[in-house]
Amino acid sequence: MIRAIRAEWTKLMSVRSTAVALLAAVALTVLIGYLAAQGGHGNANDAPRTVDHFSFVHRELTGDGSVTARVARQQDSAPWAKSGVVIKASTASGSSYVALMVTPDHGVRMLADAETEVTGGGDTDAPVWLRLTRSGRDVTGYESADGRTWRKVGTLTARAMPDKAQAGLFVASHGRNHERLAGPGNILGGFRPTTGQAVFDHVALAPAGALAADDWRLTDVAEAPVTVGPPVEIRTASEDPGTLRRTGGAFTVTGSGDLGRVGLAGVGSELHGFDRVKNSLSGTEFGLIAVIALGVLAMTAEYRTGTIRTTFSASPHRARVLAAKAVVLVGTVFAAGLAAGVTALLLTRPIQRRNGMGPPLFPDPSLGDPTVLRAIVGTAATMALIALFSLGVGVLLRRTAGAVILLFALFLVVPIVAQVSSIGVNTWVNRATPIAGLAVRQTIHQLGDAISPLGGLAVLCGYTAVALGAAFWVQGRRDA
Repeated sequence: MIRAIRAEWTKLMSVRSTAVALLAAVALTVLIGYLAAQGGHGNANDAPRTVDHFSFVHRELTGDGSVTARVARQQDSAPWAKSGVVIKASTASGSSYVALMVTPDHGVRMLADAETEVTGGGDTDAPVWLRLTRSGRDVTGYESADGRTWRKVGTLTARAMPDKAQAGLFVASHGRNHERLAGPGNILGGFRPTTGQAVFDHVALAPAGALAADDWRLTDVAEAPVTVGPPVEIRTASEDPGTLRRTGGAFTVTGSGDLGRVGLAGVGSELHGFDRVKNSLSGTEFGLIAVIALGVLAMTAEYRTGTIRTTFSASPHRARVLAAKAVVLVGTVFAAGLAAGVTALLLTRPIQRRNGMGPPLFPDPSLGDPTVLRAIVGTAATMALIALFSLGVGVLLRRTAGAVILLFALFLVVPIVAQVSSIGVNTWVNRATPIAGLAVRQTIHQLGDAISPLGGLAVLCGYTAVALGAAFWVQGRRDA
């Protein structure tokens, strides 16, 4: 088998069209990715960098002290809805604060002045006990499952905290993106505020201060509406005021808005709908033109010139010959695809940043990120599998023109037709045909995704196995 692989490697590398096809695959993938990055612009990063808008149930805290409460229930109004305890310099939006909160999907978080964030233990959600203890400008947060055994979350320093501050409970709930498919690749939607609700009990402020024990006040900490370049308006909160209802020792609080900074504590997460890695790899479809040609020619060129008889005379085991061709082809195309993917990613990153599609809302993709690495390696694997699929079709048809036309129609024409037809047809094509393998480039979930990345790769593997299996069967049963 080693001799057969060496022979096929020598044969493939001795043909000038091999180098041309590999260079074209890399060049087209990188060039189209570069052009796609140049054409992508956004202003989502121009949204409010800091957000300080929530319902605040508070009392005055003079000097050092603590505020404790159990978040008994929290409505799952948004993944980053926040309910918890906070010590704040005043009720004015933008004043210094330290907050300890629980979220429906992201556990316990501690935040100071939209500058520092600390993550609590595990995937804790309500019910959970929370406590903030102040010592000057330093505030320490604790969490507990039972109100007896407490775990320290962290100690953060407030930017500015007067002797007389406000301490108590807060509720915030950020907006959601509501999207729907209006057609293949056409997503319509809008950003809508949400209102969260939480029930607190075992609320305690120490020292209690001069006010009566039941003299808690509700204030809507509100900021002015922000417009980010007409006609985009970022609404961080509902226009409805928050509410407070007390039943015995339980506080039921509703509120909207958010607390934090873009890229921190989940602020802006609902605006993140741009897949930077997929955008960088958008030239893969064009690189497939060269990959398909190379895969087909790896077999049909020998049939056209008649050298296939010489090959089978030197190596009578036809299955071994085809397996050697497959190994050489896969290794060569995979290496070229990997080089193309890494180059495209590194080249397009600064362009995307310049065009407003960068941090903090759109983090720079790193090859050290397992999801990004999966997309890059998966794209190279997809190109190699399509080359292998093309090799199988070349064996079955034996004619270069026929095989190339069939494969170009399958991988290039059919997806274009599907995109201008209907949602159902487009979804089926991207889910149930070999083109599904390109889903491996996805690094974030989007509404129009027809199949998961690994699911799409599995579909392509299935088609490739069938084509190659048929090629092995046919080649062993007909004349050269």
